[in-house]
Amino acid sequence: MEYRRLGRTGLKVSTICLGTMQFGWSTDEPTAHKIMSHAVALGINFIDTADVYSRWVEGNPGGVSETHIGNWLASGAVGRDALILATKVRGKMGDGPNEEGLSRGHILNAVEASLRRLRTDYIDLYQTHFPDDETPLDETLRALDDLVRSGKVRTIGCSNYPAWLLAKALWISDVRGLTRYDSLQPHYSYVHRAEFERELQPLCLDQGIGVIPYSPLGGGFLTGKYRRDTPLPDSTRVKRVQKHYMNERGFAAVDKLEEVGRAHAATIAQTAIAWCLANPAVTSAIIGANSIAQLEDTAKGGTMTLSADEKAALDALTDWSGRDDE
Repeated sequence: MEYRRLGRTGLKVSTICLGTMQFGWSTDEPTAHKIMSHAVALGINFIDTADVYSRWVEGNPGGVSETHIGNWLASGAVGRDALILATKVRGKMGDGPNEEGLSRGHILNAVEASLRRLRTDYIDLYQTHFPDDETPLDETLRALDDLVRSGKVRTIGCSNYPAWLLAKALWISDVRGLTRYDSLQPHYSYVHRAEFERELQPLCLDQGIGVIPYSPLGGGFLTGKYRRDTPLPDSTRVKRVQKHYMNERGFAAVDKLEEVGRAHAATIAQTAIAWCLANPAVTSAIIGANSIAQLEDTAKGGTMTLSADEKAALDALTDWSGRDDE
């Protein structure tokens, strides 16, 4: 497994990051523990979660994914210092008016709750899950800076931020002498490029921001499960995939991944991950897994290297420049 520096920090993370949104949703706790242990055996040292995972599921109060991770850590399956553990704050965790957002009060309460659930005394990467228009950036960044200074958090990142807001946050941190965002978690894949590449990519390259894309397989579309004139798979993401990717352009993208992957004896999913990691802005790609077999298969994309010609051919097919719908 390859390891890359996370932004401007000294942290080295595996090019495959294990996402855990499915823990407590489509994956039960014993299976989650087995997946995490196998991920470590594969050389994956980077695990990403969020306090809100997966509160939208009936019977899930939120914090379940963090709890599964914490119980696994407490079992002694792996030493804490061997992992780079990332979680997020922002989502609604209760019914009160201060149970969500990026206010100082909510952040300070949320980090303590995450530390308890994760059963650790520090978080390697603490991320703001998405923007909060009701809280001044100064307030959010100063609260995060205090967490870093206290040792409860080692570095900070953001997720789902547009380029203008990330640039503003970096400016505030530089002017105020506060800890700055060292990573960005954007929605990015072979069939969803413009949102990141248009403005965020040059900003991240210029400012040394580590990039950790989520959904690099297009919600499952880039696994080969969705093909022309074939039955739809049994998945909670079918409607979203149908709406955004099941068109001639999307099917042509899958065909191209299959063609390029053939020369490497690689699957469509592995080639999609390799394409994502071939972007010099990208640090690590987040993948989810409901089984060890699924984890093993997708993670192989982190060891696959595309030639310059292969990368260029893939890029050309899903080039977004000049398109009205991008």
